[in-house]
Amino acid sequence: MNISRENIDNLNAILSIKLEKEDYESRVTNVLNDYRRKVNLDGFRPGKVPFGLIKKMYRKPALIEEINKLISESISKYLLEEKLNILGEPLPHIDDNNLINWDVDEVFDFKFDLGLAPEIEVKISSKDKYPLYLIKVDNALIDKYIENYKERFGEFESVDTPDEKDVVNAEIQQLDSNDELLADGIHVEEAKLSIELIKDDTIKKKVLSVRKGDSLIIDLKKAYPSDAELAGILKIEHKNVSTVEGNFQITIKEISRFRNAEINKELFEKVYGPGTINSEDEFRKKVAEDAKVHLRQDSEYRFRSDVKELLLNKIKMTLPKEFLKRWLVTINEGKFSEEQIDKEFVQFEADLKWQLIKDKIVEDNNLKISDDDLKLVAKDVARMQFSQYGMNNVPDEHLTQFAQRILEKEEDRNNIKSRTVENKVIELIRSTVKIDEKEISSDKFNKLFEK
Repeated sequence: MNISRENIDNLNAILSIKLEKEDYESRVTNVLNDYRRKVNLDGFRPGKVPFGLIKKMYRKPALIEEINKLISESISKYLLEEKLNILGEPLPHIDDNNLINWDVDEVFDFKFDLGLAPEIEVKISSKDKYPLYLIKVDNALIDKYIENYKERFGEFESVDTPDEKDVVNAEIQQLDSNDELLADGIHVEEAKLSIELIKDDTIKKKVLSVRKGDSLIIDLKKAYPSDAELAGILKIEHKNVSTVEGNFQITIKEISRFRNAEINKELFEKVYGPGTINSEDEFRKKVAEDAKVHLRQDSEYRFRSDVKELLLNKIKMTLPKEFLKRWLVTINEGKFSEEQIDKEFVQFEADLKWQLIKDKIVEDNNLKISDDDLKLVAKDVARMQFSQYGMNNVPDEHLTQFAQRILEKEEDRNNIKSRTVENKVIELIRSTVKIDEKEISSDKFNKLFEK
């Protein structure tokens, strides 16, 4: 076997592999002997099929498979020995017109295009200044958090007359052209109608004038022109909405109005559990503490974004764009078109450059990732997932169990590992550079993302 590399430029190379018969023949023979031991063929006892017949039947597919394996193994070994940092994966050389005759050829020549990672230098020192925006927790922000809790833990209550924001629970019956009940028409005993979503003003005024127990006749399709909404109300398939016509009788069974929760002990317990908060003043203080923790996460997210942007602007590098685009088209065949990949390439390129910067920082500083590091990050992920559902006081043992389940899944574990590596990189940068803390309002912080 002969492997050689031709560097086209600093970012592109061609890898040539020449295979002689002695490189692959023993592997193919071993595969054919294994077939011979296992194959069941009429007229022959197991293991007694003539080798010549096995060779005639199976040599070609065995040859192709073993050569592909040998090429893959050889490329991996070569890249490791030569310490080549490639981007993507080797691709068949686009100008290679060498046609293979698997039936007669004994010597095989293959060429592969390689995309090479650029050599970069990442210098981080105390002379560098990075901004850290801290969001001010003032009374206005605390009020916003409390309003959110009031809405989250609010409830519907029954009323006699409707407002525009109310929901009507009604029986719906389809009528004929004379506005008589249609015997075989659509009949929904329990339907929910949002008054706010009614598009026709005349119909909306008509609904707003009813009381609980009243009946009225309306054109539902005119009231709710959206096929999706009407299908949901009438509990029919979306495709059947086009056949719906005429008026419907609406019998009001209940009118529901949403009320925000009151600021009282019941709300305190729903948010933080029994016996934790005893007064509104304590509630506001606890909300402020939680807000600081939550907003610190937002600040950290912004800090990471700024670190990424500053380093990408500071460290200039060029990537083998045409190779990478071709590689993306190849691995996403049938999923994304060349036009889609070309459109998204700018973001892909930025992410790849950031990955190269992180890899270089890890290498230069000999950063290590332990199982304990992975467990801590997995617990943080678990904590955030529970928090999304309003569960802010999950016991530590439950978080540990949930984190362990996350790490048992290969894809999730790889994501956790990637996040852990980035955490290590950010921690190193934070401990090295000068952090410029700036306290700003929530509104000003949000405007940072509009730039």
